[in-house]
Formats: sequence, structure tokens, C-alpha cells
Amino acid sequence: MVHSAYDSFELLSNCPTKIDAVESYGSKLLLGCSDGSLKIYAPESSGSDRPPPSDYHVQAQELRNEPYALERNVSGFSKKPLVSIQVLESRELLLSLSESIAFHKLPNLETNAVITKAKGANVYSWDDRRGFLCFARQKRVCIFRHDGGRGFVEVKEYNVPDTVKSMSWCGENICLGIRKEYMILNATNGALTEVFPSGRLASPLVVSLPSGELLLGKVLFSLLAVDILLSWVCNYSYSATCVFQIRSLRDPYPLIQTVVLRNVRHIGQSNNSVIVALENSVYVLFPVPLGAQIVQLTASGNFDEALALCKLLPPEDSSLRAAKEGSIHLRYAHYLFDNESYEEAMEHFLASQIDITYVLSLYPSIILPKTTMIPEPEKLVDISWDAPYLSRTSSGLSDDMEAPSPQQLESDENAALDSKKMSHNTLMALIKFLQKKRYSIIEKATAEGTEEVVLDAVGDNFVSYDSSRFKKSTKGRGNIHISSGAREMAAVLDTALLQALLLTGQSSVGLELLKGVNYCDVKICEEILRKKNHYAALLELYKCNSMHREALKLLHQLIEESKSNQSLAELTQKFKPESIIEYLKPLCGTDPMLVLECSMLVLESCPTQTIELYLSGNIPADLVNSYLKQHAPSMQAKYLELMLAMNENGISGNLQNEMVQIYLSEVLDWYADLSAQQKWDEKAYSSTRKKLLSALESISGYNPEALLKRLPLDALYEERAILLGKMNQHELALSLYVHKLYVPELALAYCDRVYESAVHQPSFKSSSNIYLTLLQIYLNPRRTTKNFEKRITNLVSPPNTSIPKVGSWTSVKAKVGRGNKKIASIEGAEDMRVNLSGTDSSRSDGDADESSEEGGSTIMLDEVLDLLSQRWDRINGAQALKLLPRETKLQNLLPFLGPLLRKSSEAHRNLSVIKSLRQSENLQVKDELYNQRKTVVKITGDSICSLCHKKIGASVFAVYPNGKTLVHFVCFRDSQSMKAVGKGSPRKRR
Repeated sequence: MVHSAYDSFELLSNCPTKIDAVESYGSKLLLGCSDGSLKIYAPESSGSDRPPPSDYHVQAQELRNEPYALERNVSGFSKKPLVSIQVLESRELLLSLSESIAFHKLPNLETNAVITKAKGANVYSWDDRRGFLCFARQKRVCIFRHDGGRGFVEVKEYNVPDTVKSMSWCGENICLGIRKEYMILNATNGALTEVFPSGRLASPLVVSLPSGELLLGKVLFSLLAVDILLSWVCNYSYSATCVFQIRSLRDPYPLIQTVVLRNVRHIGQSNNSVIVALENSVYVLFPVPLGAQIVQLTASGNFDEALALCKLLPPEDSSLRAAKEGSIHLRYAHYLFDNESYEEAMEHFLASQIDITYVLSLYPSIILPKTTMIPEPEKLVDISWDAPYLSRTSSGLSDDMEAPSPQQLESDENAALDSKKMSHNTLMALIKFLQKKRYSIIEKATAEGTEEVVLDAVGDNFVSYDSSRFKKSTKGRGNIHISSGAREMAAVLDTALLQALLLTGQSSVGLELLKGVNYCDVKICEEILRKKNHYAALLELYKCNSMHREALKLLHQLIEESKSNQSLAELTQKFKPESIIEYLKPLCGTDPMLVLECSMLVLESCPTQTIELYLSGNIPADLVNSYLKQHAPSMQAKYLELMLAMNENGISGNLQNEMVQIYLSEVLDWYADLSAQQKWDEKAYSSTRKKLLSALESISGYNPEALLKRLPLDALYEERAILLGKMNQHELALSLYVHKLYVPELALAYCDRVYESAVHQPSFKSSSNIYLTLLQIYLNPRRTTKNFEKRITNLVSPPNTSIPKVGSWTSVKAKVGRGNKKIASIEGAEDMRVNLSGTDSSRSDGDADESSEEGGSTIMLDEVLDLLSQRWDRINGAQALKLLPRETKLQNLLPFLGPLLRKSSEAHRNLSVIKSLRQSENLQVKDELYNQRKTVVKITGDSICSLCHKKIGASVFAVYPNGKTLVHFVCFRDSQSMKAVGKGSPRKRR
């Protein structure tokens, strides 16, 4: 016997008559005896308050576990012995099979109906839902229907091949046991269908289950299957020693219990028990309470059967059911774990809803964080009979739960057990367990974090809501204790899961775990990851905990080791300087100072990518420049260069000035070194000087006056010329190109830049005289050289220390603007020069005299002629001819005068044509006006004014422009006056 599902109890003994049939009705027993009488027995304890004999129906009662006494004897209930009786509670009827089938009204037992056609019937089946009765008589099956009153109506009658031994309704059909086989009879059309044989020794046995299914016997006659889970028992009678084998209906139908009774005459079913009638006594098999059966099954190791019985506990015992199932799952899990069925064990640990720390205690090598959430193992479940099984796990607890004694650690048995618990299969089962538990735990931890953020946002007004909790961010927590139940559990789970993944060689899965939301303990995981050289996972651990400095420090260390070939080969592929830049990109918006600090590690090796990092992260350029100036001055110019190249409009004037100042400082240092070695050459260009010249020409955000003061007076003339040009000191700039650098091509290019930049400006006319300024410099070389040093000194000297003279052709008109900058008006100076030289001859003579006085200097006539021939279309020809000396040969001016005269002649012709066209157009307009004035208006005696509708007659009239509308002039004048008054009336009302 596996466990006791039923307890047998003798309800009554020494019945004076042999018992043929038995049935229960509430707490009473109905016995059909061999003499045709019906005896009614009731519990002895209810004799004192027994109801009147006419009231036998007590619906709420059931059979009791106590002796029964005779309450009523109905003699002559049937003429022949009763074969079977059945209580139809829904219709308050008692069905009896004897000579025929009769129905008696309960509880008074008066005859309700007798089916005479059932005379000789040996078996029947009642369908309570539809009120159908089928019975077998000889080789025929008859179907009757209860009409709801006192009668039955015959529905069908079918022939069958042989005598029916057993039958049962199966929905709309009837299952029959005939000969040695089972058949299905269609109750509608009588069609028979064979199912399968019943066996050589056993008679067919058909029993309906409460679920609507049928149980067909195919075993020995002495075996009776009872589904104790559904409280079902079949009806059959026989006279012999009966061995009741109670089996489960679940495959493979295991044996549950065996009950032996002698001389069994009949077997019946009650609501809560199985009634067994012997010859002169009645036994009842009362089911053992489910709780007791569960305890028996669990103690004997039949965990599946125990769990199946837990499903049958009533809904009102849901808490008891959950506790029972949890304890059974827990013991079952330990049993499977000890027998190396690790995955199945984890399934039952999961079903038991046990704390994950309890399961992790089985893995001593898994290191867990020190938290307050790890309880004692014996307090996890409250089941006293589980103690022997729970005690087996005490040696497997980790240090964070219940540390084993030194004697246990030294024992070989415990060492072998620990080794088995850390095997690959054991850890794989643990990983699956933790992954299934993780979603709900992480969800709760995240919800707690969100709640704390909300509480922080609304202020301290709601602190009293839970004063025992203090809010602590989960990120960047390091090794700080977290006062959150869900987050503590999440930290335990994720820390253990990561270790299990690493121990089973699933480092890639562990990396994905760290990339997502996780609560891994930093201190424990950091030590493990470093020990196993899982640097990529370690970086993600730092990153998810906002430990960016530690992550960048480690990343830089790995990059350096890769360069020095001190690390593994794979580090060269995984960790490069670009890795630091990729790490820093998300931090630009949250911690720009950290980005600047750590980007210094890769600025020299990856300058372009680093500056792209600054630009893409929108870090303020002034902040970047200031930081570089303080910590990496050698890279400051590189940053400004690349920033200007990537985003020319994005660099401010201060940064442009900063970049030019850096270039100039380097050029001045280079100049000082060469001057000290007496190797300076004005036409020598270093890379920095080229950058300086390019920057001075291309950008405009710097301060040219400040830069001009830093230049030496006897060198760097090209830089000085560009700066003077930025200050609109075109004459001085051109003088430098001509008389200091001796490069007329640069002077011409300078004039072209000034001219082209001023083409679309309002001052274009005056700016076009830049070529005349260069022409004057060519024609008066001595005068330009004489005044050059003095004017340069005035420009670089402090403000208001010297005032330029007015009247000299080299003077400059000073204009003081809002910025207090003195800007020379070269255009005004050029006009002054032209006015001072009233005629060509006087200007040329003066120049010649001055040249002769100073002696030795010649006019740069070749450069003058080249300028006139190359830029004839940009120079005012009349003014240029006035500036030329008398001795200039006309033949040398052909390249200048030829195209100039052709252009002038063409312009004259075009203007003449335009003038003629305009005159012709004027004549056409006058002709059209004359034709319009020739319009004739005829006034007759019938002509009427359109305003007053009176005849015009000989009065003065007016005609509207359409030539048809006639009005009196007086009416027209009055209408115009009214319109004027209407328009002006609003003003009057004001």
C-alpha cells in the first residue's frame, strides 16, 4: 500500500435479511433486501432528534462515521428481490430495478411510475441532465424520457446482437458491454459501432465518470478501478471475496491502496464515500482528508501524486493549498537535486516560490553581496515534517548565509559535494532558474527606483510616508548598502547570474547582461572579472554604475598594454584609442569636464577624432580652448585648426584671435632664432608661417592692431601688409609689397582682392581707386619710402600720442568710430591728390623736381605700364593719364589706351542707340495720346445726365473716361465734393 486513500468503517451489522442493493439518501442508508423489503437506516446519534417518519430527506447531511440503526422497514416494497436502486436527487425520485423498473416519490416512497415494458430488464442507465432512461431487456435496448410529471414516454427501441451486460450514457450515445466487447449505440438512428474487446477473462464493465468520460474495464474481474481524485466508484455486485485495488486514473495508473472484503453483494456511491454491502452488513469506505493524504504521499516520496492532490483542495483553502504546494515543490526539488536532476529540481524550486538566496545557498562557490535580505534556511518554509529534507542543504550554504564549520570544510565528503554542485550541468540549471526569476525581480527594483525619483522630485513633504526608508540611487552605488528590498534581491540575483555565466564559459551572455539594466554588485564582480581577464565586461560594469573614471583608466591601461605587446593578442583588436572616444561620446552632454580631462589621453594620437568628439558633443568651444590652453598648449592650435576646418562659421572671434596669436608667437620665436644666427630671410617660410599668412587672409575675427604691435619693424613685412590691409591702410600695405618685399605680383593680387571684395558694396566707386593708389606708389617711390617709417610708427604707437598732418598727399583722414579705432580713408586721400595736381604738367613737373632733388631714384615705369595693360578695365583712364609723367611714350600706352578707347566708343554707340530708342518710344506715346484726345461726343436734346437723370441741354457737361457716360459738370463737382466729405468725416467725428 502506498498510502491510505480510504478508511473502511462498518456502519451496520447483523442485518436480519440478506442485502441485495444499497443506496444512500442524505445521511441515511436505503437497503434493498432479498425478501423484497426496503429498510431505512439512520445514524444512532440522531435518534433523539429524528424527524417524523414521513420526512426522510435531509439534503445537507452525508453518511457519518458511526453505527447506524433501523429507522423504518417498508415491507413488500417489491415482489422480487431488488437488483439495484438509485436516488435521483434532482427529481426527488427513487429508481428501483426488480421485476421491472419503478419510480417512487421521495421521501414518502409512494409509487410514481412503473415501466411495465422493463419487465425482465437486467441493466439500466440514467441520464440526469436530460431525464432519459435506457435499459436492456434480453437483446433489446429501450429508451424512455421523463415527462416532468408522474410518467415516462417511450422514445426508441433498438435490437442488439446479444444480451447487454453493462451500459452507460455517453452524451447523445450509449456505450454497451456485449459479450466480450464494447459498442457505441447511436440513440438517434440505432447504429452500432465496435470500440475494442474487453479481454478474454473479464466481462465488459462500463462506468461513467463525473467529467463526462467513460471508464471501460479491460482487466481481471476482481480488479476495480476507483478514481479517488474524482470521488468515483463503479456499481457492480458479485458474491465472492473482493479485493479493492484503488488506482489513479493518471497514466500509468499506479496502485494506491488495497481493501479486502468478503461476500460483497453490492457496491454503491455516495457523495463522500463508497458503500459496500455484504450479506448482512454494510461497510463504507470514507475518503481520507486530502491534507492527510498529501502528508503521506510527501513523506513517502510520491511528490507528483501529492501535488496532484493539492489541486483538489477547495478554493476557500487557497492559502493552505499554496503553502502545501510550496513545501512539496521544495522537498521535491531537493530530492531531484540530490539525484542530479538539476534542471527539474530548479523547475520545482521555481514553483515553490522560494527565495533565490535559498537556492543560491546550494552553491558555496557563488559569492553573494552582504545584504540584510538573506534569511535563515529553516525560516523559509513552515513545515515541520520537512526538517529531515531541509537539513541536507546545511552543508551547502554560502558564506553569506550560514557558514559551515571548519571540520565540514576539511571533510572529503563535503569537498566532493561542493565540486558536484559547481559542475557545468548544475550551473546551467541555476542560470535557467535565475533567468526565469529575473524579470519580476528587476521589474520590482526598477519600480522602487522610480518611486524614489518621484519622491525626490516632489520634495520632503512625503518623507513621512515611509520614514524607515532612505532614498539612494542605484547607479554609481559602488559598494554602498542599498536600503531597498527589491533592489537588494536584484543585486543578489544579478551578481550570482554573472558568476554562473562566467563559470560556464558564457562571457558574451554576461556582457549582454551588463549592457542592460542590472544590479550587479560592483566589488564582487570587479574582482571576479579582473581575475578572469574579462575586461570588456568589466568596462560595462563600470559604465552601468557610472564609474566612468575607473572605466577610462582601465581602457587607457589596456590600450597602452596593447601598444607595448604586454597583453594578449586579442586586446589589440578590441581596445584602441578610438575606444576611449566612443566611450566619451555619451558623456559630452552630462559631464563635459570629464570628457575634456579624459580626452587628453588620446588627443595627440587621434586629434581629428577627438575634435570631432568635441564638436558632436556640443561642448562649448571656449571651454575646450581654455582647458587645452591650461593642460595641453601644444594641441591648442591643432584643435583650433581642425575646428575651423570643420565648422568655419562656428568659431568665434575670440578663438580666431587666439589661433592667430598662437601662430604669431611661434613665428616670432622662429624669427628670433634665425636672427640670432644671422640667417633670417624675409622670403623664408616655415609651416607655421604659412598657416599664419593663410589665417590672416582668410579669417577676420582677430584684432589686427594688437597683432601689428607685436611685429618687428624690420621683418615679417608680408604679415604686416595683410594686417594693414585689414585696417584699410591700403597705401601702406602696397608700399610694403613694392618697396620692402619687391614683389609687384603680390601688390597686384592685393589690389585685385580689395577690388573684388568691394564690387557689391556701396563704396565700390571709391574702392576702385585702389589701382590708382598702386600707380602713385610706382610713380613716387622715393616719397613713399620717405614717409613709410613715420606712418608705421604712428599706427603702432598708443592712441593720441601723434596726430598726422593734414594737407600732405600722404596724410590720412582719421575717423573715430564707436570702437575708438583710427581708420585712414585712402579714398579721401586719393581724391585730395587728384585735386592738388590741377593739371597733368604741373603734377609731372613736381614729381620730376622732387626726384631730382632727392636724386638717384627712378620711376617704376615698367610696373606702371604692366599695371595699366593688365587692369585697364578697372582703372579710371583720365585720372591715370594725369598721373603719368610727360616723357611717357604714347606707343607704350597702346596696350592700355587701345582696349580703353574701344570700350569707350562701344559705350558711346550703345548710349546713342538707347537715346534714339527712347525718343522713338516718346513719339509713340504722344501719338497714342493724340488719338485718345480725338474722341467725339455728340450731345442731343435727349442726352440725360447719369447722376441727376435730367436733360443736359445747353449746360456745361463732363464725360467719363469710357467716352459714353455724360453728366452735368455741376453734378460731377457735387459728387466729388460728397466723396471728399465722406472720406474726411471720421476725422471730424474724432
